[in-house]
Order: sequence, then structure tokens, then C-alpha cells
Amino acid sequence: MNTKKRTIKLMALTWLIPAIGLMMTDVFAQNNDQDVSDDVLLELYDGARVADIVDGMVTVGYIDVGVMDPAIAPLWKDVQDMSHRISGIAVTARYGPTNHPKHPGADLTDPANYEEYREWRGMWYSQLSPEPFAEHIEPGTVLVIDNEGVNDAGSTGSFNIMDWTDRGMVGLVSGGGVRDIDEIILQRNPVYTDYYDRGRGERIGRNEILDVQRPVVVGGVTVYPGDVIVADTDGVVVVPRRVAVRVGQIAYQELVSDIANRRALYEQLDLPFDDTVRIREEPEEFFRRLGLPENPNE
Repeated sequence: MNTKKRTIKLMALTWLIPAIGLMMTDVFAQNNDQDVSDDVLLELYDGARVADIVDGMVTVGYIDVGVMDPAIAPLWKDVQDMSHRISGIAVTARYGPTNHPKHPGADLTDPANYEEYREWRGMWYSQLSPEPFAEHIEPGTVLVIDNEGVNDAGSTGSFNIMDWTDRGMVGLVSGGGVRDIDEIILQRNPVYTDYYDRGRGERIGRNEILDVQRPVVVGGVTVYPGDVIVADTDGVVVVPRRVAVRVGQIAYQELVSDIANRRALYEQLDLPFDDTVRIREEPEEFFRRLGLPENPNE
């Protein structure tokens, strides 16, 4: 190819690549909702049901997107107060199997090396496998931990989950790596995880922290920081931030309609009312109060 033809082709690519980039931007920007504060989303999704959210996702074109594998399920259920249900804003973290030696040289079976073991253990928790994501936890946070292949490590236990709850976490979604399960259930900390991938050992010698507030994959679903997480006994669904407003509004409309229909049946069957048939604000009034469009489908 002569120099002139090569120059022409390069010039064409120079124009084509940005054009492709703009086209892809349009593809990923479709259905972008107005960005709103976490506080608005938290109120919009308060009491949301997974079924309604999945229906809302379908309405905006997200079919079979965002729904985690059914293996990610609640450790416990409260069908009276529904306190196992959670909705909130994702904070993400990723642990991975360590590529460091179990100990650089010392024989840990020798009691004389106990102090050396303690120093090594402290180093592991402070440098290799700490919890830097904790500083991002705020009221309404759902902590999402990707811990694929963490060598039977219990990255989450009854103590740290209480600490995260004290910081404002409303629930944990994790691929596994949970231990102290009896205490977690007793403490009534909402946890959604694969029970058969729970972890028994501590993190030292087993895993490391890899990422904080970066995309993670749990239950076959990619979760970005700031996405909306909704979980109940139906499972866990992740709503991308770009469509969170419209999906939340559609789900709320469906919830209010379902409440009205079920409440009528309760009355017909002379059943005592419970929280699942509690009358909610009318959708238009609710959306107006939140500063959102009164009709999400216009």
C-alpha cells in the first residue's frame, strides 16, 4: 500500500472510531433516568418487592438482567414483620484467593513462634485483607461482596457485620464466605448468600482484598457501586443506576395496585390486615413529593 492510500485510510479511521464511540454511548445511555440522590432512591424503594422490581426491569427492556442466581438466598426469614427484606444502595468489595505464602518461613506448629504468628496475623488483617470499604458505608447501604474462590474463608462474621450495621448497612449480599451464621441469625442481620459456599476459616493465609467500590460479580450479576439492591425471599435483584428511577416508579405503581387487590380479598375473607396490605400513598402524590415525574411512562 502506498503512503497516500495509507494516509487516507488512517484519516477515515480517525473519523470512524469517534463515531462508533458516540454510537455506543447512545446504546448505553438509552433509558438513562435523571440522576437523583440516594435519599430519594431509598424512599422510592422502601418496602419494594423483588417481583415488582423484576417486572419494572422488563418494562424498561431489561429482561433477565440483574436477577441473581437463586442460590443467593436469605439466611433467615421473618414473614411477620418482613424484617429480612432489604433495599438500598450498593457499596461493593472484592476478595480473592491469596497469592502470598501461608507464612514466609516460620514453623507455625512450634509454640516458640507464637508471637511471630501474632505479628504475621496482624499484618494480614491490616495490610492484605482489611475492610477499607467500611468507610463508604452509610445509612441505607447494601454491602455487596464478591469473594469467588476464597478458600473457605469467612470474610463476614457476627462481629464485623454488627459493626457495618452500626455504620448504617441495611443488609449484606455475598457470594459466600459467611461464618458465625447462628449468631448472625440471632442478631437478625439480613444476609443473602449461597449457604453452601459459606466459609469457616478466618481470612489470614486465605484471601486478600482486591477492589473496593469497583464493579463486582455476585450470583452471576454485575453490580456497580451506586446500583439499587432489592432482596426478599424471591431472591436478589440489582437495578442499574441508569434506570433506577423509572424502574422504582413502575414497581411502586404495581405494589400499590397489588395492595389494593389483596386488601379487597382480605376484607372479603374477613382476614386481619397486616403490613403487606398497608395503604400506601397514591403513586402520583408520592412521585410528586419526591420531585419525580408523576407518570414514569410518559
